[in-house]
Amino acid sequence: MPAKQRMRVANEKHSQNITTRGNVPKSLRPQEEKYPVGPILLGLFLFVVCGSGMLKICCGLHRSIICVFSFF
Repeated sequence: MPAKQRMRVANEKHSQNITTRGNVPKSLRPQEEKYPVGPILLGLFLFVVCGSGMLKICCGLHRSIICVFSFF
């Protein structure tokens, strides 16, 4: 690619930056959306929350069964 053609392509690519002076993004590449929490941390959080809820349910059922049989 000759130098003049390369310069023309670069000028066309960046010509829109002249009209948006001061509001030009840092990069022309599309930015990926980043999540504030990683998938591993989210999985650990769900495991702890759901696990503690299930543990409370199991302990509550176990206590109610013991209470029912203690009357006999």
